[in-house]
Amino acid sequence: MQVELKAFYVSPGHNFFGRKSLPAGDHPTIEPASVQCRAGRGIEGDRFFGYRPDYNGQITFFSAAVLAELRSTHARPELSAAVLRRNVLLAGVDLTQLIGRRFAIAGVSFEGTGEARPCHWMNHAVGPGAEAWLMGRGGLRARILTDGALTLGPAPLELLQDSLQPRQPAGFVGKRAVELRLERGV
Repeated sequence: MQVELKAFYVSPGHNFFGRKSLPAGDHPTIEPASVQCRAGRGIEGDRFFGYRPDYNGQITFFSAAVLAELRSTHARPELSAAVLRRNVLLAGVDLTQLIGRRFAIAGVSFEGTGEARPCHWMNHAVGPGAEAWLMGRGGLRARILTDGALTLGPAPLELLQDSLQPRQPAGFVGKRAVELRLERGV
């Protein structure tokens, strides 16, 4: 499958993360022509690089199609994807289909760990109602499994083996709710 890497966004500091009762930060968002991915660490130069071992959000992806719909729905045709604070703007794939999957883009391997859920800051960055509108469309959080560079433009996306994480990890045994968690061995 062919996808298109439309834009990259990195920031050296947190403007929203961990700032619920504080005003937004003022760290710049940089839009490089390429990003260097480091396995288990993140994107070089980004605020989450080396954040903590095995972090689920070493890289985040956002759909170009969802961005177009967001701009239209909120009457913000000029809205930059940079305000969403995701790392990669991607066209050509439904990101929800990559949750719980391993995949490679341009030879760099990733594991989709879950939705990049929107937070209350989206209502400030985009406009009233943006947080609710983005629920289920907030993008994809992923771990980086192999080192490599991503550059703007067309790139192959290859689905690899499924990850260890089950698609439906919660359920019921009798009247008790249970959650199944699979962890990697050392």
